[in-house]
Amino acid sequence: MLYVSNEILYTFYTFVVYFLYNCIVEEGKILIIDDNEGILKSLRYALKFEFRTVRTTRTPNQIPSLLHAEKFDVILLDMNFSAGVTTGNEGIFWLREILKLDPEAVIILITAYGDVDLAVRAIKEGAVDFIIKPWDPEKLISTLKAAYKLSLSKKEVMKLKRAQVHLKEDISREFGPIIGESRVFRQTMDLVMKSAPTEANVLILGENGTGKELLAREIHRYSVRSKEVFVSVDMSSLSESLIESELFGHKKGAFTDAREDRVGRFESASGGTLFLDEIGNIPMSVQAKLLSVLQNRIIYRVGSNKPIPVDIRLVTATNKSIRSLVADNYFREDLYYRINTIEIQLPPLRDREQDILLLAEHFLHLYRKKYAKPLLKINSTAMDKLNAYPWPGNIRELRHTIEKAVILSEGDTLKPGDFLFSVEEETGEEPETLNLGEVEKNTIMRALKKHQGNLSKTAVELGITRKTLYSKIERYDL
Repeated sequence: MLYVSNEILYTFYTFVVYFLYNCIVEEGKILIIDDNEGILKSLRYALKFEFRTVRTTRTPNQIPSLLHAEKFDVILLDMNFSAGVTTGNEGIFWLREILKLDPEAVIILITAYGDVDLAVRAIKEGAVDFIIKPWDPEKLISTLKAAYKLSLSKKEVMKLKRAQVHLKEDISREFGPIIGESRVFRQTMDLVMKSAPTEANVLILGENGTGKELLAREIHRYSVRSKEVFVSVDMSSLSESLIESELFGHKKGAFTDAREDRVGRFESASGGTLFLDEIGNIPMSVQAKLLSVLQNRIIYRVGSNKPIPVDIRLVTATNKSIRSLVADNYFREDLYYRINTIEIQLPPLRDREQDILLLAEHFLHLYRKKYAKPLLKINSTAMDKLNAYPWPGNIRELRHTIEKAVILSEGDTLKPGDFLFSVEEETGEEPETLNLGEVEKNTIMRALKKHQGNLSKTAVELGITRKTLYSKIERYDL
């Protein structure tokens, strides 16, 4: 006869109970507020095998701190808390307070048999249901489970609404396919395909116009999050005062123009991929908070101390030298190592000579259709001209050049004269000097004039740090 020790039997029993508990228990978090300890004890016992977490309190004044500390799926709220009081006004007051703190809260009221009219009034105020004392345990559990499902549905609706906002933004912008056959581009794409299925943070480096966002979307497309939302934020377009609100959201009244609660991009992207373009533009004051979010996966909306868990895959990009920013103390070294688990260098178009004509043909096809010129083609001499040009503006410049040529074309063939690349070529003028110092000085002057003296934008345009720009302005006495 096989002998089994009590210790083995106990371990087996514990495993079975744990397994059945995890299979049966709902994931929901329930908060119960009632001043009667006997009722709380009874509810804790009745619900402990039905929901993952059951929190209770006898003191309604603790409601704000409890809601700031964590998010509850269903809140069970008594209507009266003071001895001898049966008006239900306390319950109505706390119902309103809860909805101020969490407008999406799912609240069920606990009321006495004779207060059904009061409960109906409370439902008009925002409660989803009520239960009457004394309650039937089965009906109580079924009511709570229905409320929990309603809570899940509300969350899904909010998630879909947030995704819809970003989908509308994407629809208004054009994103084409990834095109390229050159060796250097294939090497880049090999790295993309290796990193995409992982959860690793990716940093994309490349000049303006090389297609960094397109590459970020390709990473998302081949990731395990591909069916979830892709949220893009251009950090260079945000003022320092708005960055925190844009990334983390804010509460109504957090600052002068905060007229309503707003969900930030981290929260919107939860479950999917967040792309922070021009990450090098984030001020030091925000970098520490960004690092904390990436480490703890928790955000706090501006004006709130309530933690909100987020689950994002981070992809970032910049046209700046991050290493130089770190060396110049403009970018935190610990944040740099956090965002570049994988670093991908996107080559400029001038290094992808084999891809220039492929991209030109792609854009020609696109704009022939858009501008109803189906017979338009580029002759071989014009192709040679396109291939010989260094494309300082990269793919973006090539795209705009092709579109302009298609719009202005008068026949069915685009010739070399239909493509004008620069001010010098358009006017037929040669630069006055080829001295590197003078060329650099003139370039900085043109960039300063273009951005009306804005040093941050000028530095971004030139692809250098503000500190480097300062030193060059001093050197050339500009």
